[in-house]
Amino acid sequence: MSALHAIVFDFDGVIADSERLHLRAFQDTLAAESIALTRDAYYAQYLGFDDHGVFRQLYRDLERPLTPAVLDALVARKGERYDALAAAGEMLFPGAAAFIRAAAAVVPIAIASGAQTHEIEHVLDKAALRACFVTVVGADQTPASKPAPDPYLEAFARLGRHTGRTLDPRRTVAIEDSRWGLESARAAGLRTVAVTTGYHAEALVSHAELVAAGLHALTLDDLEQLCGPTT
Repeated sequence: MSALHAIVFDFDGVIADSERLHLRAFQDTLAAESIALTRDAYYAQYLGFDDHGVFRQLYRDLERPLTPAVLDALVARKGERYDALAAAGEMLFPGAAAFIRAAAAVVPIAIASGAQTHEIEHVLDKAALRACFVTVVGADQTPASKPAPDPYLEAFARLGRHTGRTLDPRRTVAIEDSRWGLESARAAGLRTVAVTTGYHAEALVSHAELVAAGLHALTLDDLEQLCGPTT
């Protein structure tokens, strides 16, 4: 690759088809609090947040009080429920592993996600993909999560330290599935690609420079062209 310097992937909805498990874990956790969370509401209002952010925003929307202790307990219970659901098996989108291995062979790659680091690494380990990534930045590793730029800024900084090069953010591509993630990547100065695994293209096209059906429909040449010719 000449124009493309690096790639930073979101995890849920891009690599792993695990959003349905997160939704179920949230629903089960909230049911004990007599709160119903519909699929439509989750995808429309809460998908882009990390676990803490989902509970904070939901309780704010419902005008219900939420102490730090209760928030931590909710996040812990949700994580336990997600782990139990995830133990069922393979969660990767078709074509994701092949694209990741092809990308890692030519440029450094990382993950910047709203999921917890241990959740991400568990799936990557099962798929024998962990070694492909220079670094994994989970929601537990930055002071603010998406749509703030912190996850992408941290991943980009780690990629630069790993390579020993001055990477150009305009030649580094973020691959996302939600407008919140795309806003985070754009705020960090990265190029943006959206995959339509959770939303229709019409909902993403104004936030991304390139839209594709998924990793199976992307090529490294697509990303090379997006980053432009060398100067």
